[in-house]
Amino acid sequence: MTAVVEMRDITMAFGTNQVLKGIDLDLEPGKVTALLGANGAGKSTLIKVLSGVHNNYGGTVLIDGAAVHLDHPTTAQSYGIEAVHQKIADGVVPGLSVAENFLFEDIVNNRISRTASMRSILPRSKEVASILSLDWPDDVMRSDIFELPIADQQLLLLARSLVHEPRLLILDEPTSALSDSEAQRLFTVIRRLRDEGVAILYVSHRLQEIDAIGDRLIVLRDGVIRSDHPQPFDWADALHQMLGEAEATSDDDRGEQRGTDDVLCLSGVQLLDESVPFDISFRSGEVAGVFGLLGSGGSELALGMFGADPFVGGEMTLNRKPFAPKAPADAIAQDVYMVPEDRVAGTIIKNWSIAHTSTFPFLRDVSRFAVMNWRAEDKVGSSVIDEFDVVAQSPHDPVISLSGGNQQKVVVGRWLRMNPTVMILNEPFQGVDVGARRDLANKAREVAAAGSAVIVMSTDLGEIMQVSDRVIVLADGDLRHDAYLSETSREEILSKLTEVE
Repeated sequence: MTAVVEMRDITMAFGTNQVLKGIDLDLEPGKVTALLGANGAGKSTLIKVLSGVHNNYGGTVLIDGAAVHLDHPTTAQSYGIEAVHQKIADGVVPGLSVAENFLFEDIVNNRISRTASMRSILPRSKEVASILSLDWPDDVMRSDIFELPIADQQLLLLARSLVHEPRLLILDEPTSALSDSEAQRLFTVIRRLRDEGVAILYVSHRLQEIDAIGDRLIVLRDGVIRSDHPQPFDWADALHQMLGEAEATSDDDRGEQRGTDDVLCLSGVQLLDESVPFDISFRSGEVAGVFGLLGSGGSELALGMFGADPFVGGEMTLNRKPFAPKAPADAIAQDVYMVPEDRVAGTIIKNWSIAHTSTFPFLRDVSRFAVMNWRAEDKVGSSVIDEFDVVAQSPHDPVISLSGGNQQKVVVGRWLRMNPTVMILNEPFQGVDVGARRDLANKAREVAAAGSAVIVMSTDLGEIMQVSDRVIVLADGDLRHDAYLSETSREEILSKLTEVE
């Protein structure tokens, strides 16, 4: 069967960072090709090459056997390539109505006048909506797009892409905002399009979805296609190829630390709308690693414990007393700290120095009567530099000027130096080099040995096995496994993720 789109030796770099390293991929009509990969594998970059967003790629793209250059999204569309990207906000236009967003491309290309009345565009917008049986009333169609629930915005973008009758449809995490019933409706549409001969590239972290609708599974890691699976999928091998070999621990003879005192206890906690409630306790004196793929519930667990986003259901106790933080400030007041997944957006303020960043959550410690003690602040900044081996000239250096690994050392260091009762590290090794990862892992273990309960969330099994004493596996918000590292294995951990229910 002739492929709709062929990619030959596709490369893509951002500065010195080579993201795609020679991708060869054929996308055939009437087939759902699922793409699986961990964070940073290159999935989004590959999608953006195909959809014309990144036009300075190397290699060759062929449509119906003829070489083309996808230099703009409109060029990709002209060849029948439509993409629905993961970030919904990139596709909808604030300030316009729902009806106008359905017809946005027609308005931009002057096929519909920008001064057209709502009455005149409603019939056409409803035609587009009907592609997915979105029978929304007039008052919804007239309302501002941001009054529309996120799930409906996702469906709007999909309906808009289907108007063009694509030959290749790219769906990037399309069910991330959908309920189970909405996802099932989407799968019905996908199967219909596949039967009509559309080539579909489906990117998802949800193994059950891939197993249900995928005809072929491509595994991407570090910018390289590692494996290509037909149905029935070999999930054990696919996850092995996706995650790579577990790296050695930072110290082969470090010993396993086992806590004895339950510090933070969760009872009947439900992480996602469709997940099963569970009980779990975190103990002082050990590092608990929470492992799961993207969307497994790890971030929801971290945010709930920190008071940043409430659980769907459940209760917590801290040192045997009720613990129900309504905001992060409540958690911090009880010595429960968290380093967020996105260090830049969540913790780093532009042009702030290492000293400012290191002391910000604890200003009372370096001030008196609301007057800052600059010498005390500099001392804290210097201590973070020294204790965490931050490569910097002085505590006055802007944090944003440091390398990614050194930024992370500052962000993690400002919390770990305070001897927390509970320390939550959400993807602490993301974007850092191997040396920085080892340093941070050793510090986390030192803090646990001193009596803290340390919880590390990661989608990288190698990271989890390097830093943790105990491994907790989440999948689709459910607790699948909880065991000390010496009592489990990489194979058993991966098997828990392959239990497609």
